Amino acid sequence: MEDLLRTLAPQVLGVLARTHGQFDACEDAVQEALLEASLQWPSTMPDNPRAWLMAVASRRMVDFYRSESARRTREERVASLDVEFSYSSAPEADDTLTLMFLCCHPALSAPSQLALTLRAVGGLTTAEIASAFLVPEATMGQRISRAKQGIHKAGATFTMPPASERKARLGVVLHVLYLIFNEGYAASSSPSLQREELTTEAIRVTRLLVAAAPRELEATGLLALMLLIDSRRAARALPDGTPVPLAEQNRSLWNGEQIKEGIALLSSVLGRGAAGPYQLQAAIAACHAEAASAAETDWPQILALYTVLEAVAPSPVVTLNRAVAVAMVHGPAAGLEVLVGLDAALGRTHRLDAVRGHLLEMSGSYAEARAAYLSAAKKTGSLPERKYLMGKVARMDEQ
Repeated sequence: MEDLLRTLAPQVLGVLARTHGQFDACEDAVQEALLEASLQWPSTMPDNPRAWLMAVASRRMVDFYRSESARRTREERVASLDVEFSYSSAPEADDTLTLMFLCCHPALSAPSQLALTLRAVGGLTTAEIASAFLVPEATMGQRISRAKQGIHKAGATFTMPPASERKARLGVVLHVLYLIFNEGYAASSSPSLQREELTTEAIRVTRLLVAAAPRELEATGLLALMLLIDSRRAARALPDGTPVPLAEQNRSLWNGEQIKEGIALLSSVLGRGAAGPYQLQAAIAACHAEAASAAETDWPQILALYTVLEAVAPSPVVTLNRAVAVAMVHGPAAGLEVLVGLDAALGRTHRLDAVRGHLLEMSGSYAEARAAYLSAAKKTGSLPERKYLMGKVARMDEQ
């Protein structure tokens, strides 16, 4: 049911926003409809869930107009809305892309665009979005609230922006899809290691974007990246949910069709212009996908790609990943040197401690590795990752 609600939410929000034009009120109406569905559907599932949500959300919009102070100026509009929404009249068009571009309105700052789109389209909670941005939940809640108000003040309409504006908003749209996929691939707070409904939806919407903008090379690069990474899904965890590191995964479980499609997509865009960050990340994923075993991985090539990526799109996470590649090529001591200075940016998350523990373990510093793994376990919100990290702590005790 949760997967269904997550899929339907942006579709219903898109229809409401196109019909009524008040994004903040429409988003509130959809949230109320989702809450009501979560209470009623377990006992009585409607024949047409999408139309059911449309009906409930539309009634909430009617209530909203009625509660406005300037009722006289809205009487005619309320009268036109005050009808029982027909289950058969819910349009079937997929408005997800239009909704994404609306959330990426230029009146909003880039962080607000990202946060609002992740909430409205990705269905992520405020806590999950805050985790992705490495900020407190309260700060992210305020940012999302201001973003909805900004959409309203800008008088934005629910239409695809003109080509002149679409290009400027595309980067944010791609970033949002990337973050949704990442939250699905490595859930920040979940009893499961991954959330397939998020990765599947991110891939679906990215396919829509590539079809709508086939000349946008980075969109194709992002789709290739998603497919190559998602190809490992079946091998990423044991039956009990315990994560399996990339080097230890059973590669026969990797999805060959996704790998084939991802490499073909990447090959179709590389060399047609300066490679952007998604193409570079896809190239790194392709190096892993094409290696028959962990021992045959072309780590010098991966290190070279990470070096270029860090120059094109520098970030603490890219540096963290480059540290691993440096360790695989030049030894763990060299990798640990790359980690120096990352505590300020990544100290609140478990990622830095987990990588530090791995490199310390590689160097034979088991007591220090144990301390790093234990620190990482305390910081992660993922139950499977915590279980895995505590397992590493126990193994360090045995050394």
